[in-house]
Amino acid sequence: MSGVPGSEALNVGIIGAGGISQRHFDGYRHGGANVVAFAEVSEGTRARREHEWLARGYASFADMLERENLQAVSICTPNAFHAPAALEALRRGIHVLCEKPLSLDLEDCDAMIAAAKESGAVLQTGHHLRSSPLVETAKRLIDEGRIGRVTFMRLRQAHDWGGAAEVRGVFGSLAASGGGTLLDNGCHMMDLARHFGGDVRSIFARMNTLKFETEVEDVSVASLEFETGALGSVENSWTATGWEESFAVYGTQGSLECSNRLGKPRLRLFTREYGFGGWDQGDETWYEFADSTNGHVRSVQHFLASITAGTKVVCSGEDGRESVRLVLGGYESARSGQSVKVSV
Repeated sequence: MSGVPGSEALNVGIIGAGGISQRHFDGYRHGGANVVAFAEVSEGTRARREHEWLARGYASFADMLERENLQAVSICTPNAFHAPAALEALRRGIHVLCEKPLSLDLEDCDAMIAAAKESGAVLQTGHHLRSSPLVETAKRLIDEGRIGRVTFMRLRQAHDWGGAAEVRGVFGSLAASGGGTLLDNGCHMMDLARHFGGDVRSIFARMNTLKFETEVEDVSVASLEFETGALGSVENSWTATGWEESFAVYGTQGSLECSNRLGKPRLRLFTREYGFGGWDQGDETWYEFADSTNGHVRSVQHFLASITAGTKVVCSGEDGRESVRLVLGGYESARSGQSVKVSV
């Protein structure tokens, strides 16, 4: 297999050429890989991407995998089609970057993880927030003990589809997507919760459909209890006018806060290392980056580094499975009205 240190640029394919696929294409371009082919069922989208990407388009991902000499693929299809495409690629020894969620079927997730191990291929879950410089910095500060023991966190991803009158694409379809905002946005937040706070012991969730005529929920709130005893709140919505992606992690010695709601996102480290400063006064360190919104591109570059340099996968198949398991626990809790244990 190519894609080892010292080898030529990787030949990459993209399965599913909708909106999110452009972020993957940009990541590969910046990372020096060649997107030589893609698969897309929509004839119109396929023709457009052939012109934009100067790549060969296929109506079937199976045909693309059979005919092209690919070392890696990104899977950017609707959720229901992630597992079949990933399994076909992994069994051929092709490295896979799969958009979240890996699958809503945990057995499919397990099959993908097993196929990657058997073939030696890299399997990375597309939780791109782990690759954000803001998140990377927050994680480093937590690991360094700068905020002490984590006690509480609040995670939020909420928007209103840019003011659109209806949910875009197949996101409102239960069959194609498998869920609404708890899955679509909450999947990222559940992964971030584990990334910052470790494994989760139990989840209690509530959700509703209040704005859009869809088969899935457009607002959700979930409470998490971590194995450490820390607590967390995960809030997601398709009805929140505007756009917000934010996190706040509180510890016994400090806090980390970041939001894009009121402007360019910056990360604040707040501590009392040098003495008491009042209720709202303490020692502050601000982290600001030239481009803090490039998580998708950086995620693809991390994927390429795992293939070519053997670096640790930034978000593994096992990580992807756990975020799915938490989301499924949230749906079970919302149906039953009870807290659900999700200990590993």
